[in-house]
Amino acid sequence: MPSSAPSPARPGHVPFASLGLSPEVIEAVARLGFEETSPIQSAAIPLIMKGHDVIGQSETGSGKTAAFCIPAIERIDPTKAVTQVLILAPTRELATQVADEVHKLAVCKKGVRSVPIYGGAPYERQFVELKRGAHIVVGTPGRLADHLARNTLDLSGVKMVVLDEADRMLDMGFREDIEKILAAAPAERQTVFFSATISPPIQSLVRGHSRDAKVVKIEQRVVSGAPLVDQIYYEVRHHAKFDALARLIDFYDVKSGVIFCNTQQMVEELADSLVARGCAAERLHGGMAQAQRTRVMNSFKKAAFAFLVATDVAARGIDVNDLELVVNYDLPYDAEDYVHRIGRTGRAGRKGRAVTLVSGAGIYKLQSIERFTKAKIRREQVPSAEAVESRRSDALFDKLRTTLETGEFPRQVSLVERLLEQGYTPTEVAAAILHHFSPPAAVRSAADDAPQPSRDEPRKHRHPPARFQNRGGGGEHGKPRKFGPRNRKRS
Repeated sequence: MPSSAPSPARPGHVPFASLGLSPEVIEAVARLGFEETSPIQSAAIPLIMKGHDVIGQSETGSGKTAAFCIPAIERIDPTKAVTQVLILAPTRELATQVADEVHKLAVCKKGVRSVPIYGGAPYERQFVELKRGAHIVVGTPGRLADHLARNTLDLSGVKMVVLDEADRMLDMGFREDIEKILAAAPAERQTVFFSATISPPIQSLVRGHSRDAKVVKIEQRVVSGAPLVDQIYYEVRHHAKFDALARLIDFYDVKSGVIFCNTQQMVEELADSLVARGCAAERLHGGMAQAQRTRVMNSFKKAAFAFLVATDVAARGIDVNDLELVVNYDLPYDAEDYVHRIGRTGRAGRKGRAVTLVSGAGIYKLQSIERFTKAKIRREQVPSAEAVESRRSDALFDKLRTTLETGEFPRQVSLVERLLEQGYTPTEVAAAILHHFSPPAAVRSAADDAPQPSRDEPRKHRHPPARFQNRGGGGEHGKPRKFGPRNRKRS
C-alpha cells in the first residue's frame, strides 16, 4: 500500500481491505493495481461472501467480474481436488477473460486451480484439467453441457454457480444447456446471476434456480458527453497500443495532454516508455507522496512537460484549461470515470479531443460507455506514416506561407543571397534549408497491419515516430524508474 494518505473514497467505492477478505486475496488485488471497489463490487461482494444468492444488474465494464470472482476464490478449499465453483459465460472470449481474472486474483492462494472450458478448443487438455479436479471451471454452456453428457465434468462438489451476462446467454439460445447444468449441480449450492438487464426470461430462470436471491442494482446515471470534446476511438492490437499512441501524438501535433491508465504499474511503464523515446512526460498516481504529486501537477500547469500519465483517482485535481488531448490508454472500469476523464479537455470554450485505444473484448465495454453517455464515439483508423508525413508537410507549408506574407525574416535574407551567388537556384536553396531543419520522415510501426497476437503475447515497442526521436524531456529525475509488484495500485 502507498505510504501517503489514501484519497477519500468516491460514492460507492470503498477500500478492498474493508470487505473482510483474506490476506492472500487482498495481496492479489493490490498486485492488480486496485485499491477501491467499484459500486457493484462494494454492493455484491459482502452479500456473496455471506452465502446469499444474488442477482446483480450492472453494465459491462462496471467491475462485475471481480465482484463474483473474489468471493468464489474465497470459497475454495485447495485441499479438495474437486470442482467447487462453476462460472458460465456466453462466449469463449468472455470465458477466457474471466478465467484470466480468476488466475490473477488467486495468484496468492496456494494450490487453487482454474480452467476455461469452451467450444472450438481440443477436448484432450480439458479432459486432463477436469480429471485433475480444477477448483474453478469457467466455461460456455454448450461445451459444459457436452462434458456433462460425456461424464467428464463432475458437479457434485460445486458450492457456487455463477451466470455471467445471463441475458446474453439466453439471447444466444443457451436456455436448455443452462437448465441442464443447473439441474446437475447440488440443490444446496449458492447461485449468482449477473446481467445487464433483468428480463422476464431472466426472472423465470432466477425463480426456478435460486433461493431468496438478493437484488443488487447499480443505477446507470444518464449523462451526456462533453459537447466541446471530439470523441474518437481506435481499435488496435494490444501489443501495438504504444505505437498507436505515438503515431497519434505525432499526427495531431499535440503540445499538452493527459494519458489515463488503470493501474500504477501501467502509469510507470508508459511514462518510462515515453521518456525513453524522447517525450517530455511525467507520472501521477496514488503511490506517490502527496508533496510529490503536488509538485508534478504544478509543473504540468506551467507547461514544464507535455504529457501527464495518470490514474483516475490521482487525476481528480487536474484543472488545466488549455488541455488539447485526453487519451484513454486503458479503458476505464466505470463509465462515469470515462466522463470524468474526457471532461479534462474541451474547457473554457475551447475545443478538445478525447482518444480511446480499444483492444479485443474492450469494444463491448466501449459500447456500454456509449449507452451511458448517450453519445456516439467515432471510430477512426490509426494514421499511417504517410499521413503523418503529409500532415507535417502541410503544417510546415502554412507556417512558411504566413512568414512570407509577414516578411519577418530580414536576418536570413543575406544568407540566402550568399547561396544564390554560388550559382544555386532558389528552389535548391529552399529545399536544402528545409532538408536541414525539418524532422526526419515518420517511421512505420507495429500499428501498421501487425498480426493479431495471442492474449499471452507480451506487448512489444517498435521504433517511434520522428516526433519522439527529436523531443527533449525526461522524468522527474531524468531517467526511467524501476517498479516492483507492490507498485501496482489503482489510484
